[in-house]
Amino acid sequence: MEMNEILQAVRTYIKEKAAAKTWTAGQDFVNYAGPLFDEEEIVAATETLLKGWLVMGNDCARFEHKFPTYFGKKHGVLTNSGSSANLLMMSALKSKRGHNLPPGTKVLMPIAGFPTTLNPTLQVGFNPVFVDIELDTLNLDLDQVETTLQNHPDIRVITFAHVLGNPPDMDRLMQIVEKYNLILLEDCCDGLGTTYDGKPLGSFGEMASCSFYPAHHITMGEGGFVSCKDKVTEDILRSFREWGRGCYCVGPEANKLKCGSCGTRFNNWIPALPDEIFDHKYVYDEIGYNIKPIELQGSMGLKQLNKLPTIEYRRRENYAALFKVFEKYENFFHLPRARAKSDPSWFAFPLTIRDGAPFKRTEIVDFLEDARIQTRPYFAGNIMLQPAYDHLMPGTTARDCFPVATKVMLDTFFLGTSPVVSLEQIDYIGTIVDKFMSKYL
Repeated sequence: MEMNEILQAVRTYIKEKAAAKTWTAGQDFVNYAGPLFDEEEIVAATETLLKGWLVMGNDCARFEHKFPTYFGKKHGVLTNSGSSANLLMMSALKSKRGHNLPPGTKVLMPIAGFPTTLNPTLQVGFNPVFVDIELDTLNLDLDQVETTLQNHPDIRVITFAHVLGNPPDMDRLMQIVEKYNLILLEDCCDGLGTTYDGKPLGSFGEMASCSFYPAHHITMGEGGFVSCKDKVTEDILRSFREWGRGCYCVGPEANKLKCGSCGTRFNNWIPALPDEIFDHKYVYDEIGYNIKPIELQGSMGLKQLNKLPTIEYRRRENYAALFKVFEKYENFFHLPRARAKSDPSWFAFPLTIRDGAPFKRTEIVDFLEDARIQTRPYFAGNIMLQPAYDHLMPGTTARDCFPVATKVMLDTFFLGTSPVVSLEQIDYIGTIVDKFMSKYL
């Protein structure tokens, strides 16, 4: 059988499988997330496997060339996950070729969110300094940011996630960054497609991360990306991604050239051996990792980029439909609203139960889950209350000093705005919510 025949058979199979798929209210799940992909991604992945090129190749290189423009940047590297992308950003700050930040460098961040914003800070030996969050937006509290910077003038870095696609006040934040001469790292894992004052999220900081986990805007199964402003930073990121080696020849074609695409593969690369020739592919400039993507991820990612406008439209549409469901119950919930100047491509629809409401989060979440409607808390909540981090801060301190994050941990949950959630399913969500709320009206 020829490859084209195999690929056509795969295409036909996936189309038929999709056409037969149905959803029944109350029986099938309303998933909080899921990827919008079809036969194009499956065929691309199959073709890559049949070609037998498994490690990073031309499709990964093409994706790396194309994707940074979505963050208003020209450079970047693809990696195996969004978590690794955050690790690469923080690691790059240590490089002697870059900022050369020492162990113990202070990094300012919100105390609530997903662990992968915090973990890289600890993993590279930096020290986190926390601020609380805003109740309505779940973003870092900028008043506390200013106060903390006044009390800790040695803070060098600020990092945060654009919460579920909704950014903070970027005008004020950038004023703070400039005033205190901070290095800004943006976690855009939830924020692909969102703009602030017409500029894409990820264009404000020195580096920005993105995730391609199936729950996120586009997917490669797993996958992540770091975008950056210059070639030097890109080379540093690439080095950390690939064991720490210094070689910057990219793609399989470089492997076919004796001296690499740079033409200087066999030069005097080792400072301690100035008169000796050494293969640059085995010279190590950093203490790095092996967190490379595989070619299959690049192949799928290129197809996913074609769907991004549709994905963004559906996420905004689903947000608007969910807002209509809950706006009549605003006396009971803090509802998510876009900040002025922003146009979020919403990752999810967060809800925080107001103080004094006659029900607890567990009650409505249980009711929704029993109706096969998936929910999620706001990730780790006050992360210093999580068991893995109790050595960093006493639990009583974390609970009492960061009251908003503690409330969010107890009272916030979210529903999905994923493009795989249909308006029919949101109508069903509305029916179930109305049924639950009828007890309190």
